[in-house]
Amino acid sequence: MSDKATLEVRNPRSGEIDYRMRVHSGEQVARAARRLRAAQPGWLARGLDGRLAALRQFAAALEEARAPLLDSLSRDTGRWTESVIEIDAVAGILRRWLAEAPALLAPLPARASTQVAKIAIRQLQTPYPLTGVISPWNFPLLLSLIDAIPALVAGSAVLIKPSEVTPRFVPALEAAIARVPALADVLQLVTGAGPTGQALVREVDVVCFTGSVATGRKVGVLAAECFIPAHLELGGKDPAIVCADADLALAARAIAWASMVNAGQSCMSIERCYVAREVHAPFLELLCREVAALRPNWPDIRSGQLGPVIAPAQVAVLEAQLADAYAGGARALTGGALERHGGGTWCQPTVLDGVDESMLVMREESFGPLLPVMAFDDEEQALALANDSRYGLSACVFARDRARAEALAARLEVGAVSINDASLTGLVQDAEKQSFKLSGLGGSRMGRASLARFYRQQALLIGDGAPSPWWFAPA
Repeated sequence: MSDKATLEVRNPRSGEIDYRMRVHSGEQVARAARRLRAAQPGWLARGLDGRLAALRQFAAALEEARAPLLDSLSRDTGRWTESVIEIDAVAGILRRWLAEAPALLAPLPARASTQVAKIAIRQLQTPYPLTGVISPWNFPLLLSLIDAIPALVAGSAVLIKPSEVTPRFVPALEAAIARVPALADVLQLVTGAGPTGQALVREVDVVCFTGSVATGRKVGVLAAECFIPAHLELGGKDPAIVCADADLALAARAIAWASMVNAGQSCMSIERCYVAREVHAPFLELLCREVAALRPNWPDIRSGQLGPVIAPAQVAVLEAQLADAYAGGARALTGGALERHGGGTWCQPTVLDGVDESMLVMREESFGPLLPVMAFDDEEQALALANDSRYGLSACVFARDRARAEALAARLEVGAVSINDASLTGLVQDAEKQSFKLSGLGGSRMGRASLARFYRQQALLIGDGAPSPWWFAPA
């Protein structure tokens, strides 16, 4: 492949091809990996204080690059408000690790005794030399850096491949990285489609992937063939349970936001809603009032609340799910269709009634602003319905009785549950959580444990110089 190979990129608002992305070949990925590996020992030798100093400079460089980052992200995704939130979230991640890393990576005791007499141990945390990150199109900047930053803190070099659907932000991010020479030596982006991602997996020591279950399976298989760990954050079909004693107005507002924010294009979106039958009708009325007030951000990107469908392939998914639901007798109480504006596609914010568990919209990830709502007769049925899924990312429960809400939450087969709120998993990064079922594999991306994904435990077993009792007897 030529060093100048490119790939056309579609604008989600206009539908036009208005950008050409460079495609890195397998050999170019390999060269990048060799360069990063050569620089990683120096990055590690800087010590934690030196690495944090470079990341502090990076935070300042990102702030200086805010305008071009926001401009390119908005062109990548067709949205404005969520792009502002995305940039702010990256700044928050950097602040978090700058504050917490000194305690988490504090020097371990020089030596510790063991149960074996005369043998001491020294425990070391040895970073993987090269971490690979493959990020998706729904939050291009945030999900490129959410794993890269702790990997850099731990002492690893990082190679990132963002989605080929949303690559416009890459030059602005590269310019910010270049402002910190120490960081530029150990952090690089490569762009391309599936073959570039495959080449990355073959070159790194650990890989973090965020994306669909289908692609995540392929990454996991290739990582296993390469004998490297893979941390996979995949799709979801997150359920909400609204109990009979819930604050219905609160639940309606929270679930409307959690199902419709970023036009539903988030793995933490609420995509199924189960409501106690005795409050089903009043809750639906409140929910529909909230959702019906939402508008597309057209023609002004800074107006409205819902951006376009970012990835062209997702349009067909949403159309198929709606058609299947209507064929099965469902009806849209709000929205219910896709609409075209200026060459782009927007999905109307949609609440569906009359759904059942056989429908695609209840079983397969929508990744769009579709919210099917079902009534349940008792909480055991609610749990059975919510757990009847191949996904297990997150969920939410609404009930005034917090003890009962927590008891219900603990029985949900998901990695995190928001109680009397929704979709907190991407906003509260202190809690450790892992994905259940097909929603992922590997260590927690959140909380203290997330740092441990990027280093291995090494033990030095130190004798005191005296003969050990289990040796052969002297000849």
